[in-house]
This record gives sequence, C-alpha cells and structure tokens, in this order.
Amino acid sequence: MESAFIGQGTSIDKGENARLSSIVGAIAIADLVKSTLGPKGMDKILQSVGPDTNNSISVTNDGATILKSVHIDNAAAKVLVDIAKVQDDEVGDGTTSVAVFCGELLREAEYLIAQRIHPQTIAAGWRLATSEARKALEASTLDHSKDSKQFRDDL
Repeated sequence: MESAFIGQGTSIDKGENARLSSIVGAIAIADLVKSTLGPKGMDKILQSVGPDTNNSISVTNDGATILKSVHIDNAAAKVLVDIAKVQDDEVGDGTTSVAVFCGELLREAEYLIAQRIHPQTIAAGWRLATSEARKALEASTLDHSKDSKQFRDDL
C-alpha cells in the first residue's frame, strides 16, 4: 500500500532508524548555525538558486537568514527552524542560540537513547529540569520596582 504513494528513489524509515535520522537532521541544522556564534563566528555564503531568482549571492552570519535560506526535508529539522522563527517573531533575536540549544538537547537525547532510555523518560526529565531551573531563577530575583533609585541602579 505504501508503494502507491512513494516515488522512485524514496526510502521509508521506521522505528529506531526514523528517530535517529530525525535527530541527526536537526543536529546538522544546529551545527550549521553554531559556527556563526561568538567573536570568531564565521560568515556563510548563501547562493539563491531557482528559475525565478537571478542566482544572487549574499554573505551573512545571521542565524535567522541562514535558516530561512536552507531547503529542509527532515521533519525534526523543520521543527527546529520553526522554533527559531518563532523566537525571531516574538523576541527579534536569539534564533541561533535557540537552534544551537535545541541541537545540543537532541545530541544529549541521542546519547541517552543509545543507553536504552525511553524518549518519554528523557522528555519527562527535561520538563523536570525546566521546572527546577525556573524555580532557581525566581528564587534569585530581586524586586526593586517600588524603590526607583535602586531600580535605576539595576538597569
């Protein structure tokens, strides 16, 4: 039945192979933009190709621009790009950091899966870690909103 919908040269991954290929695809996208971070971050040369473009070339180290320009057919990598796009739309910055952070989480998940830890257990651990990190951040905050001098000093 599956062969009725699949073109020539297409393969089907199931189970563990599908999971690992998704993880590897998303990690590859994260690694693509990781090299643009920091004071020694490298620029990427982007060439637009297609019938309606004039084969223009641009040089950038902007993660959002790079992620928008890359053609992706891996489902997990598309989710990673969508996460970065939401970050750009909501905050306007941090797309590269979000992509790299997600890629590193997936890299660690790949290691844990190789140790036969179930993906649901890994996700539950991430939720617990998020909750604990939020509690630690909230415990370390100081509210100086009522004292205008102290509030100004904090800025």
